[in-house]
Amino acid sequence: MRLDRFDLNLLVAFDILVEERSVTRAARRLNLTQSAMSAALRRLREAFADDILVQNGKKMIPTAAALSLAPEISSLVADLRGLIARGLTFDPTESQRLFRIVASDFVTTVLIGPLIERLQKIAPHVRIEITLPRNDITERLEDGEIDLIISPEQFLEGPHPTELLFEERHVVVGWSGNPLTKDGLDEDVYHRAGHVTVSVSRDGTFIENHLRTRGDRRRIEIICAAFSQVAWMLPGTTRLALMHERLARVMAKALPLAIFEPPIPLPDMREMMQHHQARAEDPGLKWLRQQLKRSASTQGEELRDLL
Repeated sequence: MRLDRFDLNLLVAFDILVEERSVTRAARRLNLTQSAMSAALRRLREAFADDILVQNGKKMIPTAAALSLAPEISSLVADLRGLIARGLTFDPTESQRLFRIVASDFVTTVLIGPLIERLQKIAPHVRIEITLPRNDITERLEDGEIDLIISPEQFLEGPHPTELLFEERHVVVGWSGNPLTKDGLDEDVYHRAGHVTVSVSRDGTFIENHLRTRGDRRRIEIICAAFSQVAWMLPGTTRLALMHERLARVMAKALPLAIFEPPIPLPDMREMMQHHQARAEDPGLKWLRQQLKRSASTQGEELRDLL
């Protein structure tokens, strides 16, 4: 089939069909009817002279030809999405663009939340969609489903560009009336106290992974599903928690918390941004990254003033 007669939307359908291996699920993702998705599969079969997906019991299995084409088509779809999203110019005062960001609740609370106030003034029509990290974020970046990942350096994969957003320390946080810390915090008190931790995915968190490799001696009493839940578990108890310093400072404005230097050595965390290499010159994405870095830098200066 000649390219000028080929519907490029079929490449998107191919990409989703091979990934989902289900006409029903693919239709749902593309917001199409099942009959429309079946028609797209039929046209793909005609165009490529291949079955693409074959029924095997209750499942559909990609053919060998489909599996060999899938990486190239997935990359092509991501490049086309980047080209369309990039456009020729970006005017933040007029743009209605939707930016899709993957970020933890920690980053959303301390960085994106405060940035939204500024964006309301300089980019009133820009929209932000934030999703929590999942184990498939690299694949979603590859597929063009997200614009930007904000994550600790250790969790980023793939060949796509990364840049440092900010560096973050961890501090120990407890109730301001905690009798265990009335005379301060040393390593003995730290290990005698019960602790609150976070488990957000099977990959763990930056600080929990570090402690696990160093022979963690803490007595874990509460495990939270989000970083922003931790501080609420501390008032009125003798428990302690390791928290990102920026988040601890925010939560200490709302709750009776005391913040201590860790009595054990801890590395700084490098919070990074990653975008698809096809969008390196995307003016809108460049602008967003600049805004995030500016917000992080301002925060860092305010944090240093507190110390």
